[in-house]
Amino acid sequence: MTCEGPFRPRLFYASSCYSAHYSVLCPPVLYPFQQVLAESNPGRYGFLWHWFDEIYVLLDVLLQQHYLARCSASFSENFYSLKRIPMGDCRQQPLATAGLPKRQHWKSLLLLVLVPYLKAKLEKLVSTLREEDEYSIHPPSSSWKRFYRAFLAAYPFVNMTWEGWFLIQQLCYILGKAQHHSPMLRLAGVRLVRLTAEDILALEKKLGGASSHPAPSIKTRVQSAVRKALGTIAFSLSTGLSVSVFFLQFLDWWYSSENQETIKSLTALPTPPPPVHLDHSSTLLPKLKTVCPLCHKTRVNATALSTSGFVFCYRCAYSYVKAHQRCPITGYATELQHLVKLYSPES
Repeated sequence: MTCEGPFRPRLFYASSCYSAHYSVLCPPVLYPFQQVLAESNPGRYGFLWHWFDEIYVLLDVLLQQHYLARCSASFSENFYSLKRIPMGDCRQQPLATAGLPKRQHWKSLLLLVLVPYLKAKLEKLVSTLREEDEYSIHPPSSSWKRFYRAFLAAYPFVNMTWEGWFLIQQLCYILGKAQHHSPMLRLAGVRLVRLTAEDILALEKKLGGASSHPAPSIKTRVQSAVRKALGTIAFSLSTGLSVSVFFLQFLDWWYSSENQETIKSLTALPTPPPPVHLDHSSTLLPKLKTVCPLCHKTRVNATALSTSGFVFCYRCAYSYVKAHQRCPITGYATELQHLVKLYSPES
């Protein structure tokens, strides 16, 4: 069998693996769950808000590690009946249950989890730097500001090069000039092929835990029971994830920006009363509404916190929220995305 044989997956299936994985376990879909928990009990679940990306990466590592060790494929690749095999002779394909060599296994795990995590962090950093540059958070003569602007100017070209690399690799894959549709597979030293009938039988046998050891010892029985319990949990998790695809797609649509007006009309609630458990700093609130509670000067670029409704100077609110992640008056958990710029008729 050659590399161009029937076990070579089409580009559509190979590319769908990654979109399917991030449709099931992508941060925008899981974000509403942790947001509800963090807002319902900030003291107990507030860490979910601050460490969401890291918690998501940890869950992703556990999921991908399980499928790479069990099926020689990532979660989404196994969902599309694909497996990873080391680069080499196309006629010799190890069974999916055999697993990948250690080098290819750990490289695959790192590239599956670490690269998307770093890319997401970089995009958040670029978004934050653009916001700081727009509102001139740093002094005009600051060397950091010059560095930020140089970085922001170079980032679009770096991102275009990255996406172009993937596009060229996919074109080469379509034309039969490459064995990989993604540069990440090439860096991991593996390629994707379809599961064979032998692979499916081996996976079913491994899942069933078939064994023919007569009179096993107590230690062997305990180890077998633990492996069987872990296998059952993993199978339930994979089955639940497969079934939850459609439900999570609905949540993704429900929380989409295009659907927010409909959600507001269906779930509109009366305006809650003002907070009554203010900090001691609330006694220092200025009597004039045009004075900032932080710097006690006339507000510049009036900005409200959507979590509490109090209005500050933009620079004051930005610096305080970035350092403390809470409202300076009420103590409510607050992020930079909760800053709302106010525009008065006079301006």
